[in-house]
Amino acid sequence: MPENMEPLSAEAEQSAAKAEYAHKSKIGGQALIEGVMMKGAFRGAMACRLPNGEIDLETWELPASFETDPKTGKQRVVRKWYQKVPLVRGCVNFVLSMADGYRCMMKSAEKQFDEEVDDFCAWKKHEKIEKLPEEAQFSRFGEWLTAEREKIDKEKAKEDKDYQPLGIPDAETIRKRWDYLQKAAEHYDYEEPGKIEQWLDDKLGDKIFSIIMTIALILGMLLAIGLFMYLPKLVVSWIKPLTESRIIKSCAEGLVKIVLFVLYMWLTGLGKSIRRTYEYHGAEHKTIACFEAALPLTVENVKKQCRFHPRCGTSFIFLVLLIGIFFGCFNPYTVVWQRVLFGFALLPLIMGVSYELIRIAGRYDNIFTRILSAPGLWMQRITTREPDASQIECAIAAMEPCIPENMEDDIW
Repeated sequence: MPENMEPLSAEAEQSAAKAEYAHKSKIGGQALIEGVMMKGAFRGAMACRLPNGEIDLETWELPASFETDPKTGKQRVVRKWYQKVPLVRGCVNFVLSMADGYRCMMKSAEKQFDEEVDDFCAWKKHEKIEKLPEEAQFSRFGEWLTAEREKIDKEKAKEDKDYQPLGIPDAETIRKRWDYLQKAAEHYDYEEPGKIEQWLDDKLGDKIFSIIMTIALILGMLLAIGLFMYLPKLVVSWIKPLTESRIIKSCAEGLVKIVLFVLYMWLTGLGKSIRRTYEYHGAEHKTIACFEAALPLTVENVKKQCRFHPRCGTSFIFLVLLIGIFFGCFNPYTVVWQRVLFGFALLPLIMGVSYELIRIAGRYDNIFTRILSAPGLWMQRITTREPDASQIECAIAAMEPCIPENMEDDIW
């Protein structure tokens, strides 16, 4: 800085940063189980709060190829054909996002289970050591840790001849594990396994979690089809005055879908685990908003941001429901199952149109985009909650690796 130039105040620096760098970012994210996933132009990241209170960060590179811009001579990203074609890119991006989201959701759920912490919690509960003096607790823990290590050594030695046994822990190791497991147990949600859970765990071992998550995904998809596609058409078919006109029928079916969707999201949000996921959803939105405002990513700055964002997946789903009403007016069938199949056939087109509208709403701020975003932003009052500092820290940790070095690569 030149000697005759006075340093800028914090407010002036902030304004200068906004003038030079503030933009609509293409970074998007998703709330996970006790964490947040973010995806930028070249990198993805997920940050999860582990049972011991620490943040686990995992990053991965996104495939990208480059070419030289003939006009500017600068390097630019080469987009694949399905990323360029309007309507097509919306459907493809939705499927890819669902796949990435499901993969990260499964990983985040797995990270919440710590076998050692789970065994420690079970031991504490069965032995009731909290009623003992602190020295006696520590002594009993040393005996338990030694027995656990001996059991692990025997199992591992059978599987691997070159396995190096853990051996008997010394006093320092016992103290470190005691302090770690005591802290982890404070955050760990331990539940006594039932007979069926215990039997499944004994028979399937490490595979049980993936199997349960896969079954849950299939059941969830069937529930969504039945609840949001079949049931609305079935209900409207019972009310004869609503079936006399295609337009009236489609509007009535769309209204039932919206009511069911709002009720479903509200009711699920009453549960503790989903409510916390909604809080991480709010942290994700606030962190992206803070970055788009060109403010340093600190907990204090993120807290000040709005938790509603026009590019949210909730807004996209709500737009799909609304656009579906319009396309439903062209459904020529009267039998319920035939109307459902026709609705399925139209889904790619509906998602494509909805995606293009979301792109417009995320890029521009005018009367049209505000009206377009209003229903989804209202819905986010249900699907997002105000996050605490620890949840914001997770969102920031996931966001930072996704910020590209060249800000031009992040323009929405």
